[in-house]
Amino acid sequence: MAERPQRPRRDAPPNYGDRVPPHNLDAERGLIASIIIDGGDTLQRCLEQKVTPDYFFDPKHQDIYAAALQLSQESVGIDEITLTERLRREGSLDAAGGAAYVNELTGQVASTAHAPHWLGIVREKHFIRKLISTAVTTVEKAHAHTEGIARLMEEVERAFFSISEDRISESAMPVDKSIEEAMELVEKIMRDRNSVQGLPTGFTDLDALTFGFQGGQMIVVAARPGMGKTSIALNFIEAALFPKPNAGRAPAHVMLFSLEMPARELALRLLCSRARVNQQKLRSGHPDERMQLDLVAAANEYRGRPLVIDDNGGQTILEIRAKCRRVHARKPLDLIVIDYIQLINGMDSSVSREQQIAEVSRSIKAMAKEFRVPIIALAQLNRKSEDEARQPKMSDLRESGSIEQDADIVMLISKPQVSAKQAQEQEQEHASQPGCFARELIVAKNRNGPTADIPLLFNASLTRFEALARESRNA
Repeated sequence: MAERPQRPRRDAPPNYGDRVPPHNLDAERGLIASIIIDGGDTLQRCLEQKVTPDYFFDPKHQDIYAAALQLSQESVGIDEITLTERLRREGSLDAAGGAAYVNELTGQVASTAHAPHWLGIVREKHFIRKLISTAVTTVEKAHAHTEGIARLMEEVERAFFSISEDRISESAMPVDKSIEEAMELVEKIMRDRNSVQGLPTGFTDLDALTFGFQGGQMIVVAARPGMGKTSIALNFIEAALFPKPNAGRAPAHVMLFSLEMPARELALRLLCSRARVNQQKLRSGHPDERMQLDLVAAANEYRGRPLVIDDNGGQTILEIRAKCRRVHARKPLDLIVIDYIQLINGMDSSVSREQQIAEVSRSIKAMAKEFRVPIIALAQLNRKSEDEARQPKMSDLRESGSIEQDADIVMLISKPQVSAKQAQEQEQEHASQPGCFARELIVAKNRNGPTADIPLLFNASLTRFEALARESRNA
């Protein structure tokens, strides 16, 4: 049996202060009358706009609209007689003005042609009332607040943002359309079996495991210092900003939080990596003309790309979330990168650091679901794997075991475990590429797919990772 619409609580009215809140009773009467007259078209528009009984200011109209919703859910035709009978059964006919008022409504409207306009007015007045109520409540909370200012600001911003989200309604999607879109995706996959449904990572083997980074995923990249966490994150960002010409996708809108490195240094890394310019030679003070030309070309490529860098250190997860919310409201984000988890300040300094990081981890996962984007969060590993001379494991994540629980994908960067002879062979193999080191990208957790170890080459002079050639891997 369908659940009945919830009626507004008369014992807990919204807080509008001392003034009469904005409303338009003529528009409400016209909209209710149209619902009764046209046999369901106007009510369908209301449902598509997520209109609930509390959108109406007059309690009589709230009761009548709630009764119309119940009739619609039970597939009963809506007219004066059925509405009056439903209100009588609910015991709210008198509160709704009686049968005379219901009949009077339809007598005031000659045509339902203006129903969309009346619906727009009713929605507008509803959201203005919500803004007023939220603002008044905010003032009262601000006067009486006992918690930290950051938490109060987060609650206030979430309250106002929810009004904006409700205002921008989405049309209901019939199941036939969903099935049709799903079959289109199946056809695309069959046409190109190597297609990436999510954001491409830039590494073919990683895309094969993950099908790209998906919306709502929390992706953790962890390693010891100096192993290239930031570099591989910048590689992921580059792949998102510069899709392949035949990929059929626009550059992703990316937001990068760097809690350790200044934005200027990150930009230099991005440019040198894209231009394939040796940073050490550049910093040595002897850049040649070719370097300069390549860097100018890379800078021109990056200009206008939708990348936002926030290098403010010592932020809390609430501040990060609030900034993402503001950027996302202006233009939807496609990827968020945080460098790195252990540098995020906890909200409650009285609890242990492990508990603080656990709260941060849960919040990052919640952010990924809220914005429906993948979030790449970098993290530090403890020294245990080095002390024990072994490959790192998820349990080596510093300060919190909850990170591995919340994450959908966990990748660990490590030196490959090879024999002395293999290490010598690798040194000879990469002798022509100074500053290059073999790395293992260990996909230790993949919630929606298999795990594997992916061999990569870390070019420290270019601060970028590259896939090993197939022949060198099979040697």
